[in-house]
Amino acid sequence: MNEKIKSSLTNPEILEKLYHEDRKKFRNEFEKLYPEIENSEAAKFWKARLDYDSKPEILKTIALPEIIMVVAVCLLTAFLIKIPDIFRIKYPEESVFYLKNGAIIVFFGLSLYTFLNKKIYGRSRIVITALLFLVPVIYSNLLPLKNSDTITLVYIHLQLLMWFIYGIVYTGPEIKNMERRADFIRHNGDLAIVYALIAIAGGLLTALTIGLFQSIGVNIEEFYFRNIVMTGMVAVPVIADYLTEKFPALVSRTAPLIAAIFSPLVLITLLVFLVTVAVTGKDPYNDRNFLLIFNLMLLGVMAIIIFSVSETSVIKNRKFNAAILFGLSVVTIITDLIALSAIAYRLNEFGITPNRLAVLVSNLLVLINIALIMIDLFRINFRKKEFGLVSLTVSKFLPVYLSWIIIVVFGFPLIFGLN
Repeated sequence: MNEKIKSSLTNPEILEKLYHEDRKKFRNEFEKLYPEIENSEAAKFWKARLDYDSKPEILKTIALPEIIMVVAVCLLTAFLIKIPDIFRIKYPEESVFYLKNGAIIVFFGLSLYTFLNKKIYGRSRIVITALLFLVPVIYSNLLPLKNSDTITLVYIHLQLLMWFIYGIVYTGPEIKNMERRADFIRHNGDLAIVYALIAIAGGLLTALTIGLFQSIGVNIEEFYFRNIVMTGMVAVPVIADYLTEKFPALVSRTAPLIAAIFSPLVLITLLVFLVTVAVTGKDPYNDRNFLLIFNLMLLGVMAIIIFSVSETSVIKNRKFNAAILFGLSVVTIITDLIALSAIAYRLNEFGITPNRLAVLVSNLLVLINIALIMIDLFRINFRKKEFGLVSLTVSKFLPVYLSWIIIVVFGFPLIFGLN
């Protein structure tokens, strides 16, 4: 898209066509490209047009068919999450159904909305997507209900697998296109921000509603959480997806700003944490719970780096952000090496278990990915390379994560059993 825009500045018809094919992507690519072409009259015209469009009268831009489509998908996801109550299906614990099917329902809703929104009606894509969802549904619900490390790992990684399936739906035939994969990561960052804003507003509404009814002696807490909150948790992602697609200006400037703010804060927090660990003498080698938290923190930082990389690529002040991300990647690698040494120690002392093997390989993958990102960031900071290099590295590594997730979900039960 970037090159197409640049080469079509003298051809208004092609620019208009590119804009209508994918408005969000056109806007993002144009914003990145504008500093290079700002002297062009066509670029000035499109800049004024896009800036004007970024301040729409929202109510006038909402079409009734779109609202019906969003509401229909939301109602379907709400129905699916309420299946145990509707059909009076009993589980030993109420959370079992949500553990088995929650992520599947959420990403099914997002995928269905993508199909409807992009008007994807090809039979082969519909059949393939249906199979991609049907297999995890059957597999997850056939797993026995027992307290097993292997099964717990399957459920955790199944949620990540569903995210990848949603990515396959989102990218479609362009799944091998690295820029399209990077766009999917950016889209998820935007989606997470809008979802968080809606969730915060929903939390305030929940507190207010329960408080009002309690003030008149009516306790609706259980009913409200079972019916409103539970259905809202699976429906809101679809609403957030609609808002990010319909009003890209809502997040096109917010997401990079959040990335720019949080990256240095995470770097400072991580440095302070490592110093505190050294001073307090906390031992990740023998403290299993601390090692678990340590690894969760590492995965969280990894996610922040990937999100920040994808969003930094669309803002102007890249030098400072590139330097911060380079520092964050270096500190993350140090943290990961500590975690890996602790895991190796526990493997040597206590032997191989599904949990230890899963954590070991996950940390190794994170280490390799962050190391590749760090090399790219080094080139950007000291060799004047383009920032898009990092997004491509992140995109290329996604199949590696997917391969490992598939091994854990479908291979671990065969290797370690279900006990």
